[in-house]
Amino acid sequence: MTELDEYWFKFIEETHRNPEDKCSGDLNFEAKGFVGDELMALLVTGRKTAFFTSWATYAIDQEPLPVSGELYIVVDRADKPQCVIEIDSVAILPFNEITWEMAKQEGEDESLEAWREKQQEYLTDEGNVLGFEFTPDIKLVFQTFHVVYK
Repeated sequence: MTELDEYWFKFIEETHRNPEDKCSGDLNFEAKGFVGDELMALLVTGRKTAFFTSWATYAIDQEPLPVSGELYIVVDRADKPQCVIEIDSVAILPFNEITWEMAKQEGEDESLEAWREKQQEYLTDEGNVLGFEFTPDIKLVFQTFHVVYK
């Protein structure tokens, strides 16, 4: 049994959830300018309650989009489980329609301009690796969540 499996079973037991509940996978949050411990602190203290991913990564990898109610184990940079989150909502929006109210839920930036600059750099780099191009109307998958176990 892996460390993630053990963590999942401990979560199920301690929260009295249905043993049939499934883990949808594990997530690792990374952000420019943050070290793993700082970003994890944003998450477990409730300051980080959302994240964005490019829609293109799902399309290229032919993976289904996440849905509300899915549960994920969040791991740190050493792949050690830190908490379990539940997805509250999923929306697909163009980059240029993201509002400050949405962006600040990531808990990492001081302004919409700073968020856009950082995201554009990230999406450009990701596109160079995966084979898509950043445009102002590139589709993003916006996911909100809450921590259900830590």
